[in-house]
Amino acid sequence: MPSPRSRHPTAAQPEPGDGDAALADAEATTCASVGLPASARVLFAVVNAKGGLVRGLGVAAASRLGTGMYQVVFDQDVTAAGYVGTVGLPGSSGVAPSGEIAVAGRTGIPNAVFVSTFASDGRPADRPFHLAVLA
Repeated sequence: MPSPRSRHPTAAQPEPGDGDAALADAEATTCASVGLPASARVLFAVVNAKGGLVRGLGVAAASRLGTGMYQVVFDQDVTAAGYVGTVGLPGSSGVAPSGEIAVAGRTGIPNAVFVSTFASDGRPADRPFHLAVLA
């Protein structure tokens, strides 16, 4: 039978002090020059372990270059973008194999991202993945 108490005690957040909300509002409106431009796009790709593109937005192609090495090509220059990758199944259910992922801009191809996937022990291994590009 589950306990009514949490297993992990949580600390309550402190109440904001006088002026904290106003300061946060001021920061939100004065940082307009920081971050992505208003024309920014969120691009994504879901790629299977064989390098096949399953689905995406703004993605042109995906391919496997070697064990645990992939190239994902987008429809625009992504050299100034942010990349986020995670090992994940190409479908909508199930649990992905354990592993790790690393993402970087693709050398010599401004509209592509290089993805490396690894087994849990650090060896290169083919893994399905999800890639988000904030361009």
